[in-house]
Amino acid sequence: MSDDLAPRPSNFIRQIIDKDLAQGVHQSVQTRFPPEPNGYLHIGHAKSICLNFGIAKDYSGQCNLRFDDTNPEKEDIDYVNSIMEDVSWLGFSWDGDVRYSSNYFDALYDFAHELISKGLAYVDFSSQETMRELRGTLTQPGQNSPYRDTSIAENTELFNKMKAGEFDEGECCLRAKIDMASPFMCMRDPVLYRVKFAHHHQTGDAWCIYPMYDFTHCISDALEGITHSLCTLEFQDNRRLYDWVIENISIETTPRQYEFSRLNLEYTVLSKRKLIDLVEQKHVAGWDDPRMPTIAGLRRRGYTPAAIREFCLRIGVTKMDNLVEMGMLEACIRDDLNVNAPRAMAVLDPIKLVIENFPEGETQILQAPNHPSDESMGTREIPFTREIYIEAEDFRESANKKFKRLVIDKEVRLRNAFYVKANSVDKDADGNITTVYCTYDPDTLGQDPADGRKAKGVIHWVSAEHAVPAQICLYDRLFTVPNPAAQDDYLSTLNPESCVVKKGVVEPSLGDAQVGVGIQFERTGYFTRDKDTSVLRFNRTVGLRDTWENKA
Repeated sequence: MSDDLAPRPSNFIRQIIDKDLAQGVHQSVQTRFPPEPNGYLHIGHAKSICLNFGIAKDYSGQCNLRFDDTNPEKEDIDYVNSIMEDVSWLGFSWDGDVRYSSNYFDALYDFAHELISKGLAYVDFSSQETMRELRGTLTQPGQNSPYRDTSIAENTELFNKMKAGEFDEGECCLRAKIDMASPFMCMRDPVLYRVKFAHHHQTGDAWCIYPMYDFTHCISDALEGITHSLCTLEFQDNRRLYDWVIENISIETTPRQYEFSRLNLEYTVLSKRKLIDLVEQKHVAGWDDPRMPTIAGLRRRGYTPAAIREFCLRIGVTKMDNLVEMGMLEACIRDDLNVNAPRAMAVLDPIKLVIENFPEGETQILQAPNHPSDESMGTREIPFTREIYIEAEDFRESANKKFKRLVIDKEVRLRNAFYVKANSVDKDADGNITTVYCTYDPDTLGQDPADGRKAKGVIHWVSAEHAVPAQICLYDRLFTVPNPAAQDDYLSTLNPESCVVKKGVVEPSLGDAQVGVGIQFERTGYFTRDKDTSVLRFNRTVGLRDTWENKA
């Protein structure tokens, strides 16, 4: 069953929506996904994307894509474009045009003037240090600013001067006049506007004052007719400010905010600050490094939209914070690729195997299924020659009965080919095996020997004559501990083995592999071709099984 047809488990947000619709509070559902364009989206954002767009789809409603672009110094049009690409890649379409909070700058400015006219906002010239001191603590109430009782007329004039660029950055700001003794810090006269002489990717240099998130977000929701404003739990206290702004301006729509737990994933970090550190300090090779939990990184690693949507469905939506096992995400991509990925052969650490009784210069073309249980994927041709490559670890000169691979005087089956028996080896000056000599049984193609003997195991291989050299990147978890964010120095727990590069060989069919398409390297794992065209490179998406379970 596709994820589009699968039943959707209920959660507290869906129960709220069901009740609102049943009681006529709303006639339809309108949601939004409101990212800040100051970085790349990560797997945590995918949860929010699936929730907001999924609810809109399931209730035949609408979902807007709106960029919260109120901090131009940290924003970039490249982030805007990457976010749109990620949302589309995940399989979702927003309704209407892409929206920006900056679309509403004129309206936001007018609403700020309305608060001033009601005596609910004032221009404050206190320094940041003074404001911090007067704000109080969690156990001590704050103190009023000396500018709190400035007249409405003077505040109106001062705010106009702020917009006209007559004050320096940091010289003053516009604050809401609420309650400096509130037990909620966000209600102690929060800043609504600050002076910032910065070029904006949408509005250019038209503005030198920019609204704060808490002032902007609720008004943007109201202007767009959002019925259910869904955000993560860290904004729970801010809901009081959200409601206060809406209640004190002249606006018809009154959206409601609902909070759910954010995604915390093992063996990675999802803090944008920490992700920026990883990129800027070059611990990774960019935002789309396959080790990164960004959607771009997961895509480059070979994760599929269906697997990520399934993961978000499995973890559910609750109000309880928890650390989700990385194994759950990896299980989703294994389940997807096990069904949908064609098979091929690649040798990561090659040694040569010479089949002494196979004619020199001859090539036999074998047929191999592209998928063992899906005939519709068809077959491919594999050249078989006198010299082939096998994995170094698949051969030992001697071994106990538990070793189910090639041993001197023992037989194994070559995948999709013949029985071979090892006879002797060549070694280099350091004693490393370089070549294995063997014989093959030409009567064992697709069948066992007539005399009933059984091979010790099955190993994969690639024709030496037709082998295509390839870089094979074995990506693993980025950190060595389940919760690196809880460490005093999270960077000290970076996994030195998070990327191991092999110089391997692949069968000829993989020379034309498509970028981003999942492939199972038989007996090795799931891989995808990297987007870098300067070299044939394959990135490991995930192993065939979870080997980390045994490490714990």
